[in-house]
Amino acid sequence: MTKQALDVVSENGHAVSEGAKFDEERIERLVALGRATSDPIRVRMLGMMAEGRGCCELPDCGVPAEDQDAGICVCEFQDAFGMGQSKVSYHMKKLKDAGLVREERRGKWSFYSLDRQAAAKLVNEAALHLSVSAEGTGGI
Repeated sequence: MTKQALDVVSENGHAVSEGAKFDEERIERLVALGRATSDPIRVRMLGMMAEGRGCCELPDCGVPAEDQDAGICVCEFQDAFGMGQSKVSYHMKKLKDAGLVREERRGKWSFYSLDRQAAAKLVNEAALHLSVSAEGTGGI
């Protein structure tokens, strides 16, 4: 019988074989998803985008009438949550970092929309990760 060396790394103080180590990119995506959904305002913003867009009635936004239904303008989030543009941008950055939201610039305004395909993929990936993790520990 031959001896085979096993690579061991430490993750949060626990020994883990190299083969069991999770893909770092996947972990980072899941962490970004957690960050994005850890704030009730961001969860509500996602809900607004999922429902569709209201009318911001900005006469000078430079958006052609046929494009008015594509995305939610920053001003709509400002009105809905009673916050300034910089705070809306902060929340949108978290959602964009997680890959949940697309931004489109039109003139001086930014319009945000939910990337439904990316959101579904992330949620499925999180569910798979939790399912695999639960199997490895005998359940949750």
